[in-house]
Amino acid sequence: MDVLFIASVSVIAADPAASRRLYVDALGLPLERLDGEYFASERIEGSRHFGVWPLAEAARACFGSEAWPADRPVPQASIEFELADADAVAAGAAELRDVGFELLHEARTEPWGQTVARLQSAEGLVVGLSYAAWLH
Repeated sequence: MDVLFIASVSVIAADPAASRRLYVDALGLPLERLDGEYFASERIEGSRHFGVWPLAEAARACFGSEAWPADRPVPQASIEFELADADAVAAGAAELRDVGFELLHEARTEPWGQTVARLQSAEGLVVGLSYAAWLH
């Protein structure tokens, strides 16, 4: 697998308004509402994407439900590693699964056009393999 760069880092917020007080109000990051309660920016130097991802939206993206499963650690953040194309995401997901990692979901294309497969690390971090054409 050939990781090109870190595509995204997002805090996963049980209380998105409290997180926005830190990241937007106090730190002055140029986060904009993208969808629902999801605030993010692709205009922070040194980062391709930084966001405040509501826990309910992370749960929906990973499990199709707004509740994070009780049998899994509640994540505090997510990180996505960018690959060359959508096929590389599918191949990378298969590679991880073949060496014993349990995927939260297989490679799929989200409504906004990003192809992503996700797993949860031993630390509870949501880890994604990603291809987002606009980042290239």
